[in-house]
Amino acid sequence: MVLRSKHFARHIFQHQHKLIQQLLQNQIRLCSGGSQQVKQALRLDEDDINNINIRTVAPPATPFPMTLEHAADVGEQFKYSDLSVRLAAPHQLHPKPDADDLSFGKYFTDHMLRIAYHRRLGGWQKPEITPMENLNLHPAAKVFHYAVELFEGMKAYRGVDGRIRLFRPEMNMARMNVTAHRSGLPTFDGEALIKAMCRLILIDSEWVPHTESSSLYIRPTLIGIEPTLGVASSDSALLYTILSPVGAYFKPGAGGLKLYADPKYTRSWHGGVGDRKVGSNYGPTIHVQKEALKQGCHQVLWLYGDDHELTEVGVMNVFMLYINDNGEKEMLTPPLDGLILPGITRDSIIRLCREWGEFTIKEQKFTMPWIRQLAKKGRLLEMFGAGTAAVVSPIERIAYEGEEIYVPTDAQDSPVYRRLYDTLTGIQYGKIDHPWATVID
Repeated sequence: MVLRSKHFARHIFQHQHKLIQQLLQNQIRLCSGGSQQVKQALRLDEDDINNINIRTVAPPATPFPMTLEHAADVGEQFKYSDLSVRLAAPHQLHPKPDADDLSFGKYFTDHMLRIAYHRRLGGWQKPEITPMENLNLHPAAKVFHYAVELFEGMKAYRGVDGRIRLFRPEMNMARMNVTAHRSGLPTFDGEALIKAMCRLILIDSEWVPHTESSSLYIRPTLIGIEPTLGVASSDSALLYTILSPVGAYFKPGAGGLKLYADPKYTRSWHGGVGDRKVGSNYGPTIHVQKEALKQGCHQVLWLYGDDHELTEVGVMNVFMLYINDNGEKEMLTPPLDGLILPGITRDSIIRLCREWGEFTIKEQKFTMPWIRQLAKKGRLLEMFGAGTAAVVSPIERIAYEGEEIYVPTDAQDSPVYRRLYDTLTGIQYGKIDHPWATVID
């Protein structure tokens, strides 16, 4: 069957990642004899090639280094080949909750992964999977006194084909290592940790919900456990991973989010660690979240500076779609200048929008006074939050300086946020074949 030009264009847009991989792997160049290989692979005729103009877009740079050189004093790295497994006894197994009753982070699976680190013993020790159990820590452990700790948020998804997938796990490992370096904690081999976590997930595979409305949340955590008082790096640490089946972060049918934007509260600042996933970024926000609930809002819209610059929505990155001065659609998200977390969902949305090429997407600062003006002029189209827990969540209203700003996100004929949600979840649950999905075998 010969594909005509219209069908060829549709085929390219749907399967461009496969074509790019093929071009890279085989080092095919369209300007030489390699064009014959492409034509043969896709079964195209000469008219198709002449009528199609493929627009290539350079992908954005990764938001953090994907490889990090371990400091010499970190010592030995742990190896997946050294992993030991101690399965839970029958009396240690927990009843599995109904998928309809899942709330975020309430239930936990039967096993956990743990890897100790002791500088005096040469570095990382052998990884082990054990029954889920309490940790035994000294009261002077640095995690308790100086918040020497960090964590990641990931998910495992049971696809429509029954197979379990992770979503860009190498990104989580890279971000975790960057955070460890910033926190005075030992860095580790990200690939080895992914393999160990996959083994843990397979052992507890029946905890991965058999529904597209739920998933298995993965929480890799690294804490300083050296029992000494004093603000210094920890010579002993514990890297562990626990699993939790979760439902939707926000209740289905709740509509768009209403946000509480009060400039007197600041989540992060330049030179701090607002761009790292450490617990000290989250605990101090609880009081403000309670204030938001009192005001009838779902989440806090965090602002920064005298011009009330937008940074994050609760624990999510924020995006805005609007009509620019040229009358064109344009999407903005705050830049990675140290104030916001370099989210993996955020990075994925930027890449998808640039691949689609239907509107410009920029990493650029924008403020609440400007949003208020856009709303009054009818140029504000959509706003949404994005993160691992909630994927993509539409924003409907913002309570700001005594007024309520309406955002017509769900009033659009074909909201971009919904297309992004469908695409991302389609990849995660195996409906869309994409290299971002890592299948666990």
